[in-house]
Amino acid sequence: MLLTIAASLIVFTSCKKTEPIAVKVSGIGYLDETDACDSKGQGADYALTMTGDLEGCLYTFIDEFSCTFGHYLENGREFFVGTYQGKSGTFRTTYDFQAKFEGCNPDGSYAGAEISGQCQHYIVKGSGTGVFAGVTGRIDFVDNVKANPIDYPYLGDLKF
Repeated sequence: MLLTIAASLIVFTSCKKTEPIAVKVSGIGYLDETDACDSKGQGADYALTMTGDLEGCLYTFIDEFSCTFGHYLENGREFFVGTYQGKSGTFRTTYDFQAKFEGCNPDGSYAGAEISGQCQHYIVKGSGTGVFAGVTGRIDFVDNVKANPIDYPYLGDLKF
């Protein structure tokens, strides 16, 4: 009996839970003004061309927006198609965007130049394929409004 308990303890203690590996990612997104990503063909409102650790196209689908006195709020969904460390994959996000613009249009959209902006992108659990299979995490963008055209540097934490 003592031998059975000892064997059970050895088996139990040697089975370690595998923790996800967390990695930092960074780079810059650029508005895909030439539509090289074919956002219209994807049914997206627009796309960002992603550079840096994440290379590819980030398709954006706006669900809701509002603007009051230049304070613009937007949320929606995204679909990333691209590579990480040279390996292909996809994942989906939900996002929240907050910005200050010169003004607002009567329909609740923004008007004029962007003064500042930032957004948070939450990777949808179970949405990853390829290199992103099983990935979770968050990616944050801070709009670089001083660049011409504006660019979108990002930092993120991904767990594989």
